[in-house]
Formats: sequence, C-alpha cells, structure tokens
Amino acid sequence: MNPARLNDLVTTLFRFVLGLLFAIHGASSLFGVFGGNRGSGEAIAVGTWPGWWAALIQFAGGVLVMAGLGTRIAAIVCSGSMAYAYFVVHQPDALLPLNNGGELSALFCWSFLMIAVLGPGKWSVDSILAQRREEATAAATV
Repeated sequence: MNPARLNDLVTTLFRFVLGLLFAIHGASSLFGVFGGNRGSGEAIAVGTWPGWWAALIQFAGGVLVMAGLGTRIAAIVCSGSMAYAYFVVHQPDALLPLNNGGELSALFCWSFLMIAVLGPGKWSVDSILAQRREEATAAATV
C-alpha cells in the first residue's frame, strides 16, 4: 500500500472520529441525549456560561471537523475551548491531568491542534471545494 494514501486515510478517519466524539459530547449537554449533561439526563439551560457555550462549540465544531468543512478554524476554536476547560476547570485542582481529571480536555485540545496544523486531509468538504475552485480558475484562464 502507498504510504501517502495510508496517511490520507488515517488523517481522515482520525478527523472523523475526533469530530464525532466531540459532537456527541456537545449534543449530550445541549439536548439531554446520550445520558445528558454529566450523566444527569438533562440538558444545560440555554445561554448558561460557560457550559452551554462550551457544549455549542463542541457540537458545532465537532460536526464541522467531522465533515471537514472550515476544518482548520473549527479545530482551532475546539482546541482553544478545551485549553480553557483544562486551565479553568481542571488545573486549579492539581497540576497533572492524571490528578485533576483533565485527561480528556488535554487530549481533545492537542488532537484538535494537530488537525488544525495538518489540515482536513484529502477526503473532506474543504478538499472538494478547493478542487472545484482550482477547476473554475483553470477553466477561466483557458
């Protein structure tokens, strides 16, 4: 198998799974599905700071990253929200993620940062849109 092709596949699968997990996390808090916010079975009240806004970022950002649409910007916003969650919610309890319960926030933060740097990969809406722009530019110059 061609290693470049394997890179495209793994990047796409990683982006898709990461976005899906993040979107489900946000949906549970926004809509009270999948056990609800923190397993309560309830949704967060609309507009509550910072929980509702974080859940909105998780859901919308997760869907965008999963689709590969506006991927780099969405991934930066998602990464930043998880950095905020880590430093504001978890880090005051203890320095290390193992001791403060912040492993998930730290992993999401660094994973989204990696997607922001690497980009969405070959199989994404962003890639399809870029290809169409190139074709339109090429057709206009001919």
